[in-house]
Amino acid sequence: MPDGTDDSALSAEGELTLARLALGDGDLQHAADHVAAALVQAPTLPEVHETLARVAAASGGDLDLFPLGHHAFVGAVVARAHLLAAAGRPAEGLDLLAAATGYAPAANWAGVPWVTAPELPERLEPERTARILMQICAAVSDPVPRRHRDPLRPYLTLARNAVTVHPGHALLLGAASALARRIGEVALAVTWAARGVRAEPTKLGEVWLGYAYRSAGRTRDALAALGRAVEHDPDDLAVYADIAGTLADTGRLDEALDWIDRALARDPTFDCAVHTAHRLRFQRDGDVAHLVALADFVRDHPDDSHEHGELAECCRSRPWLGQVTPAGGPMLDALRQALAAEGAARLAVRLDALEPPSAMRTVAAAVPGLDVEVAEVADPDPREPRRATACQLWRYDGTTAAPALPVPSTEAAERVRQLAHPAWPHPPAAYDAAVGLATLELTDLLGLLVHPPEAPPTALGRVLAGQDPSLWVRCVQVWACLGLLHHRTDEPWPESTRRRVLLELVWGVEDWITEAALFALVTAAWVDPAVRPDVARAVAERLADVATVSRERRVPIAISVAHLALATPALDAATAALARELISGPPAETRRPGALRRLWRRLTAPFRRP
Repeated sequence: MPDGTDDSALSAEGELTLARLALGDGDLQHAADHVAAALVQAPTLPEVHETLARVAAASGGDLDLFPLGHHAFVGAVVARAHLLAAAGRPAEGLDLLAAATGYAPAANWAGVPWVTAPELPERLEPERTARILMQICAAVSDPVPRRHRDPLRPYLTLARNAVTVHPGHALLLGAASALARRIGEVALAVTWAARGVRAEPTKLGEVWLGYAYRSAGRTRDALAALGRAVEHDPDDLAVYADIAGTLADTGRLDEALDWIDRALARDPTFDCAVHTAHRLRFQRDGDVAHLVALADFVRDHPDDSHEHGELAECCRSRPWLGQVTPAGGPMLDALRQALAAEGAARLAVRLDALEPPSAMRTVAAAVPGLDVEVAEVADPDPREPRRATACQLWRYDGTTAAPALPVPSTEAAERVRQLAHPAWPHPPAAYDAAVGLATLELTDLLGLLVHPPEAPPTALGRVLAGQDPSLWVRCVQVWACLGLLHHRTDEPWPESTRRRVLLELVWGVEDWITEAALFALVTAAWVDPAVRPDVARAVAERLADVATVSRERRVPIAISVAHLALATPALDAATAALARELISGPPAETRRPGALRRLWRRLTAPFRRP
């Protein structure tokens, strides 16, 4: 929705001009349509409301000019709300404004005089006002980001006026508290909620008071209020989960889990308790089995009481669970140095050992003319696949790698450019998103691995191309392998083309593609319990091979493969211990430098809470 900029006002003026012309011709419906469009562009512009009043006067207040229906236009909904208020039916008008706010919370639908008039609450039943405020609360995030709070302040003014008129109405005080808390007025939220509980102690009132105390940092008071809510209604297990979450936020995990166990004892399938339980258990011991169990629960219970974010919260910013692991090594250090130098002096890099072919190709493409000298090729030879494979992606001329596959189709390149991203909410979400690659041919998916297209001309693409092209290449490889998971899904897993090809990639030349293929296998295990033993066995064998080779020479992908192992469902304890051992002493080049860390925070910002 437009945000009240000069461009929005100009667009609204254009609509108003057309509305006035239609009025002059007596065409009331077209005039109404243009006014509704102007309201969307500038919902508080006085000229819009003046023209709306002219349409109302000419039509005798005909509400049918702004019809409601299954696909009602939001501008028509808002216009009808204003007409209802003018006709002495403000409660119905507020219901419609609340619906518009639910559709577009960032638009200032309620910033008009009649909503904030001090006398309005006198014309409304206090319970009706409370329900409207509760509708607003349900429509917005908790808390509302600062940049989106101003459009909600007219509703807070309505709440203030209503509380002044009805100072002892418990439901109104609690609903007003909930709204105030969401838009950062925490002290006011505490005051109103406390007054509501004093007026009439109820479970809902105590919950509102507990939330207000918690937002104010008064944890002890919050727990006391939520405890009283349980006394009011011992069967409301959502309050148990709230208490557990509050305890966990203060580091009292054992007490938190005790509350969750009490809830699950009453109902083992209650979604809020199950989600909180798995989150807290993962928080306690870091075992990915808790997150896999939560993903299974989500898949088996699609009709939860409301949307939950625990799985995404636990996976956020964790290697492979929520993001591509950035690569390191001397070649990428040279790349970042060259990009920072912006074409200053000619650079040269001397490698003690050969780097993965994807790293070598990425840097060669991004820094033409870079002088690279490889001191030696240590054994086991990284140019040879770790097992015999029919899927050859690279061919070598000495220490120079070149793709052994043709360039993928334009359609395949464009499809992956639209999907590839370095972060995702959790592995099942990445799997679902990759369905857009399901119709690509196998040759195209494999070709993308060694011929990654240029980054798209989006904000993300420009950042990656300008600051870390290697991350874009890794994104393409990851999403191409996820696309392989959707290839010929009618084939049973054990004999499937997708399994065979991914395993050949896993055991091919030591490369970033190894990691991408492993992630696809791990993702398959997250979404299909039946394949977990097979995938866990493959991951264990590949990690064991990495550990064996690491005793002979450096393995650039070792730490990443170890993280992939720890993200694998049903992994055996010995392999998990080996993975943690490999991670415990990462070489210096695997640590992201400060500039890359700042870049990473920018790229993963959409997946963090406001």
